[in-house]
Amino acid sequence: MKPIKFFPFIILAILLGGSTPSSSIYKKGWIDFNKNGRKDIYEDSSQTIEKRIDDLLSQMTMEEKTCQMVTLYGYGRVAKEELPGANWKNELWKDGLGNIDEASNGVYKDAQYKFPYDKHVWALNEIQKFFVEETRLGIPVEFTNEGIRGLNHYQSTSMPAQIGMGCTWNKDLLHQVGVCIGKEGYALGYHNIYSPALDVARDQRWGRIVECFGEDPFLVAELGLQVSKGIQSQGVVNTLKHFAIYSAPKGGRDGHVRLDPHIAPREMHMVYLYPFKRNIMETSTLGIMSSYNDYDDVPVTGSYYFLFDLLRKTYDFKGYVVSDSDAVAWIHSKHRVAETYKDTVRQSVEAGLNVRTTFNHPKNFVEPLRELIEEGASSNDIRLKESFEIK
Repeated sequence: MKPIKFFPFIILAILLGGSTPSSSIYKKGWIDFNKNGRKDIYEDSSQTIEKRIDDLLSQMTMEEKTCQMVTLYGYGRVAKEELPGANWKNELWKDGLGNIDEASNGVYKDAQYKFPYDKHVWALNEIQKFFVEETRLGIPVEFTNEGIRGLNHYQSTSMPAQIGMGCTWNKDLLHQVGVCIGKEGYALGYHNIYSPALDVARDQRWGRIVECFGEDPFLVAELGLQVSKGIQSQGVVNTLKHFAIYSAPKGGRDGHVRLDPHIAPREMHMVYLYPFKRNIMETSTLGIMSSYNDYDDVPVTGSYYFLFDLLRKTYDFKGYVVSDSDAVAWIHSKHRVAETYKDTVRQSVEAGLNVRTTFNHPKNFVEPLRELIEEGASSNDIRLKESFEIK
C-alpha cells in the first residue's frame, strides 16, 4: 500500500465545507494556499512530493516552521473556543499548527459540535478553513484522535478493551475492528487515529494491562497488524503506541513514579519491540507515539537510538513521531537528564521527535524551540520534511 497523502482529502473537505471567500483562492485544479495569485511548486500536484516540500520550506518563516511541530488539544482540553474566533488571529496558531487532537469529539461534555455527525464535520471544516484561508501559507492542519477501543467520539461504535479483543485470538474480527475505526474516523474528518496499542503486558501489577492485547509478542503483532491494515484501508493514517518498552516499568508502577524498565536488550528486541517492528515493516504505518519512560537511563523521547537508529534506519519507518503527553517535559522534570526544560526541547528534536503533544498550550514548546533556533543550537527542517511527507 502506498503512503497516503492528505492534501487532496483536506482540500475536498474544505470545498464541501461552506461558501467560497469573495477573493477566491480556489482555482480550477489547485488552491492558491499562499494567496499570491500564481501556482507555486508546493501548490502544484503534478510536482513530486520532495519538490513541493522543499518549495514550501523555502517560503516558511521560523515562526511558521516551529508551529508545525506542536499539537493543540481541542475545545475543553486546551483550546478555549470550539470554532475559530477573532482572537485566533492573535494566537500562536495564526502561523499554523501541526495537528489538533480530539476536536469536538465529546470528551469535553460541553462541546456543542460533537453531534449530530454533519454538525461535527461542519465544525472541523470551519477550523480547517481558518488554517487554509487565514494563515499566510495556508498549510492545512491535521485532525487526530484516539482509537484503541473504537474511535474516541461521543457517538462512535464502542469496542471491547484491547485485552478483551486479545482474548478472541481472531484476526479477521480484529481487521473488522480496524475497518470500523478507520471508516468512522474518515467520515468524521479525522486524518490520523492513535491505534493500536502494541505494548506487550507481562506484569499484572501494571495498571494499563486493559489497554493491551496480551502477554505474547506474536499475538500482539498479529492482532495489531489487522487493526492497522483495517484503519489504513479506509484512507486514514494510524499511529502505533507506545514506543518503546512502555509496558514494563520497574515494580509495575505508572505515571509520575515510573522508573526505567529492567529489561535486557535481547528481551527488549524479541518481546517488547517485535510487534512494532512487524507493524512498521509489514503495513503502511505512518505514525509512532513515543513513550514517556526511559530505557537504560535514557528517556525514549530524547533517544536518537530509538527514534532514529531503530525506527528510521532499522525498521525503515517513513512517517512522523508524536510524543505521548508530558514525554518531553519529563526529560527534565522526572528523568533529570536535561538541566533545563529548554534543553529537553533540544534533545527531543535532535533525537527525532516531529510533533510535541501534551495537555497545555503549544507555546510552551514553541517558544523555547524558537530561542534554540535563534541561538543556532537547533534546527527543525528535517523534522518538518518527515511530517510534510504525511500531510
